[in-house]
Amino acid sequence: MTDGRAVSTVAKVLPLRSVAGGASTRMPPSDGSAVGTRTLPAPPAEAVELLEQIRRRLIDDVGSAAHLLRRRLAGDYEIDEFGYDEDFTQNVWYPLLRPLYRKWFRVEIRGMEHIPATGGALVVSNHAGVIPIDGTMLAVGVHDEHPAHRLVRMLVADFGFEYPGVSVLVRRTGNTLACQSDAELLLNNGDLVGVFPEGFKGIGKPFSERYKLQRFGRGGFVSAAMRTGTPIIPCSIVGSEEIYPKIGELTALARLLGAPYFPITPLFPHLGPLGLVPLPSKWLIEFGAPIHTADYPTAAADDPMELFEITDHVRETIQQNLYRLLARRRNVFY
Repeated sequence: MTDGRAVSTVAKVLPLRSVAGGASTRMPPSDGSAVGTRTLPAPPAEAVELLEQIRRRLIDDVGSAAHLLRRRLAGDYEIDEFGYDEDFTQNVWYPLLRPLYRKWFRVEIRGMEHIPATGGALVVSNHAGVIPIDGTMLAVGVHDEHPAHRLVRMLVADFGFEYPGVSVLVRRTGNTLACQSDAELLLNNGDLVGVFPEGFKGIGKPFSERYKLQRFGRGGFVSAAMRTGTPIIPCSIVGSEEIYPKIGELTALARLLGAPYFPITPLFPHLGPLGLVPLPSKWLIEFGAPIHTADYPTAAADDPMELFEITDHVRETIQQNLYRLLARRRNVFY
């Protein structure tokens, strides 16, 4: 026979198995205290606050998206004579670009005090990068960091309007055709206008010629500024040259596609769509002191020598600022 006292002692020590499920359970001790349970520590207050911020942000984002969708479906937005859609630009386009501006290129801007809070002004900048991303980064930077959150109305080459989808996007985000009549109309309206006088010569130049400004054309942008009496603000952008280092091009394919060039970079077209991801270069944007045109006589806007002199002055100012910013940046990616 089995000793009853021994069985009682073993039952207190060893876990009993339930007949139904086979799961092990432990008998509680006679003093009523729990055995085999663990009290989880409370999450840190910082983690709780972070989760609450994320929850509130998600609620706000979903609510904003729903409100935007209702507004767009109801047609409750305005488009100006150039096709600019402020509602779309502020609530869709800029939010899409901000991660690229803040996290990928980590753009730093200097000289914002040279951009007036009101009134017309012409921002003249260097142009580079194979794909004209520099224009979008410039626009986001001025809008987000200028005290008046000004919109830069870019003057875009004809090629930007040859494709239906691209043309609509260009117009809706506040840009227009790079012609003197449109430039003068915007400046007279008190808008901030951006122009890249290098055009495709700038963005399509080989990597070996990086940060060497190409010819600025015949000075049409200077004539527009002089006719409207608006200041010219030189702008220098460092970082755009390295996003797609162009080491060659396929001329025959470019002609077939009707494009000004078809670039070859270290990653494109070898890696396909992956090669279209821009390299995360460090960007610096600086606005120089304005060059005032209001004091020039009216006839100066039609004087080729006067236009050439001012154009060359603007170009040289941008070039010298580029060299200075390059020395300040020191490293391409940091």
